[in-house]
Amino acid sequence: MHAFDILGDPVRRRILELLADGEQTSGAITDVIRAEFGLSQPGVSQHLRVLRDSGIASVRAEGARRFYSVEPAPLREVDAWLNRFRRFWDQRLDALETELARGRRAARTPPGGVPGPPAVSESDAGTSTDNSAGTDQTDPRAQGA
Repeated sequence: MHAFDILGDPVRRRILELLADGEQTSGAITDVIRAEFGLSQPGVSQHLRVLRDSGIASVRAEGARRFYSVEPAPLREVDAWLNRFRRFWDQRLDALETELARGRRAARTPPGGVPGPPAVSESDAGTSTDNSAGTDQTDPRAQGA
């Protein structure tokens, strides 16, 4: 079965999403799929078998428990196919980044057109050393404490 045939099923895609976070037991996978898709345990087992037989997922036995994980090699075929199309969304992401930067600059520019001081991040807010009043702003005594 071709990787896209396998990934075309929403249940199998969801199982792979779960496995992308790390190895999962078949019971944990079944619990999530049962809750989200209403499938029975045998139905989930069939999807796990398709993933296992295709090589996209592997299973390891530990006593009575079965641990599933993603096998990245078969997904390289999908990645290679998608690579032909990345230029379409890369251009759009670059354009979005440009527009976001313009928006940030516009937000810092007052109506008179003279840019204001750079924005201060939350992490920088408590470490200001502006001595315009002759005191260190990080000194609690300077803040009336």
